[in-house]
Amino acid sequence: MAARTSTRPKALRSTSQIPLRPLDAAPDGPDLRTARIPLLDHAPVVAGGFTPKAFVGEVVPFSVVAFREGHDLIGVQLRLTAPDGEQSLHRLRPRLDGTDRWGADIAIDVQGTWTFRFEAFSDDFATWAHATELKVAAGVDVPVMAALGADLLTRAAAERDRPAAQRRLLAATAQELRAAESDSILALSVDPELARIFDERPLTSLRSASEPHPILVERTVAGVGAWYEFFPRSEGAKRLKDGTVKSGTFRTAARRLPGVAAMGFDVVYLVPIHPIGTSNRKGRNNTLTTEPGDPGSPYAIGSPDGGHDAIHPDLGTPADFRSFVRAARKESLEVALDLALQASPDHPWVAEHPEWFTTLPDGTIAYAENPPKKYQDIYPLNFDNDPEGIYAEMLRIVRHWVREGVKIFRVDNPHTKPLQFWEWLIATVNADDPDVIFLAEAFTRPAVMRALAAVGFQQSYSYFTWRNTKAELEEFLDGIAHDTSDYMRPNLFVNTHDILTEYLQFGGRAAYRIRACIAATAAPIYGVYAGYELFENVARPGSEENIDNEKYEYKVRDWQGAERSGDSLAPLLRRLNEIRHDHPALRQLRNFSAHWSDDDAVLVYSKHLDAAFTGTGRPDTIIVVANVDPHSVRETTVHLDTTIWGVAPGEPFEVEDLLTGAVWTWSDHNYVRLDAFDEPVHILRVKERA
Repeated sequence: MAARTSTRPKALRSTSQIPLRPLDAAPDGPDLRTARIPLLDHAPVVAGGFTPKAFVGEVVPFSVVAFREGHDLIGVQLRLTAPDGEQSLHRLRPRLDGTDRWGADIAIDVQGTWTFRFEAFSDDFATWAHATELKVAAGVDVPVMAALGADLLTRAAAERDRPAAQRRLLAATAQELRAAESDSILALSVDPELARIFDERPLTSLRSASEPHPILVERTVAGVGAWYEFFPRSEGAKRLKDGTVKSGTFRTAARRLPGVAAMGFDVVYLVPIHPIGTSNRKGRNNTLTTEPGDPGSPYAIGSPDGGHDAIHPDLGTPADFRSFVRAARKESLEVALDLALQASPDHPWVAEHPEWFTTLPDGTIAYAENPPKKYQDIYPLNFDNDPEGIYAEMLRIVRHWVREGVKIFRVDNPHTKPLQFWEWLIATVNADDPDVIFLAEAFTRPAVMRALAAVGFQQSYSYFTWRNTKAELEEFLDGIAHDTSDYMRPNLFVNTHDILTEYLQFGGRAAYRIRACIAATAAPIYGVYAGYELFENVARPGSEENIDNEKYEYKVRDWQGAERSGDSLAPLLRRLNEIRHDHPALRQLRNFSAHWSDDDAVLVYSKHLDAAFTGTGRPDTIIVVANVDPHSVRETTVHLDTTIWGVAPGEPFEVEDLLTGAVWTWSDHNYVRLDAFDEPVHILRVKERA
């Protein structure tokens, strides 16, 4: 499709957009790697040739290193091409740090694959104006500079793509310049109206352009959302007189949805809902002995009742599931489904496709293992024996659930399957339906986690769960915001059904409040597993899992009773999600800035968003100060780089604590007192100055 020109005011939000001009930069020679004006180190670009990602509404920092020989000034701009072929042009500004890096922040509000390219040019008017300011002040070459300036303005006035009124002004100014005295020449070189005209439409020569790059813009929920995980079989489960528990169903689980929505969550994530095998079924707390009524692990998928495209009979029918999805939508919740590509020994695949598994020398099928752990109720798939058949079946499974209304999949242990399989599956699914989102549950080596994100996973679990000290959190949060944010979106789950960290086990209720506050404000995606709001923190001895783990049994909880008694974290979760909804700065990943404190247990960071991107016409700045030691009271001084949000060092400004309503006057150095048992975290809104 031929490119069309447009300023696209509805598709882009930017402080740098300028009128579009045709691309007239030609390649500088087929055998040369550098352009006449070099354009190097482009961003965002992902190593390995993978496509960088953004989500609708994300503020993306585009940047490039550009320079030329000598002292003449250059200009740099970004040309964006939308999925429909329309183009827009954005002026980049130099960083004043001596790195020759130029950049612009742009929020893209249209889903699809965009392309961008960098363009550089000799900025002839800016070069003249800068030289004139220096030379006239020194009394050097004054007539020469006047003549050169007049020639430049005459050249600009002859450009047909400039507005007629502007061309007349430039022609008149050229005549004025030819007869001007030194003071007038100097005034014209710094004239703000001329500067504005040439900033919008530079007078250029020696034009160069980079190769085009793609950037994939996905729907907003790929990068922003609060997740809530629960087991449908526990919601509405009832304890019977004989001590066994009757499973909940999709109909009873739907009654929990208003409560989840009332806390402000966006996604309700369900563990596998399929039939569960009976062979080697695990009992309570992962034992090898089952008792009557033990439901087994939902990850041991498959029985005579069906496999990955079937629903556990205890939960209901396919119609019941569809009704659950509709009920979630009425509460403005999306349903995410666990995609666990493995099988119990009773799965239909075992009899129908034994080649999809690994057969050992003794003729048995290999169990899943994570040495020394062994999962006797699960067979892992072997993707190399029949790749064509197994790829086709996995695609069929995903498409089945997409047809049932599921657009988000939390993928269990993707690092145990071939990377190229995921690249193929995600690309194939998204080619049909770009709204489908995959979350990689991979707690493994950094290179593997990053590779999964690069090949297509829209979200990733992360090491957040195990980063608890101030130093650990500063390094981790800065890394996810600036090192990998072009392709990797971390979902900061505070806990999972498999993970109960020592911090939560021994940190008490303060630890639960602290972790929720940091997760909800440090990144635009976070999640909690049901029971977090009830402070469920008793671990199975010697493990990082809850005792009486819900993975192996039903959990009967009294949500309403806990909240009525005040023994619930639900009000805090509700308030955190309200704050996230009200403050667009918290719905961005790349705008994290770490600050300083004199205490090694007090973490300080901010999230700032310029007025151009908030949708309100006002800037949005949030400062978080957290005591990460859940056992103490901390008093210290915090030190802020207030220039990030446009406040000069030492200048006072007001902040409001969004958790308590307290208002204080702050500056760049401030005393704080944080009581882990009462008020461990400040979430501060920087109030606008009158």
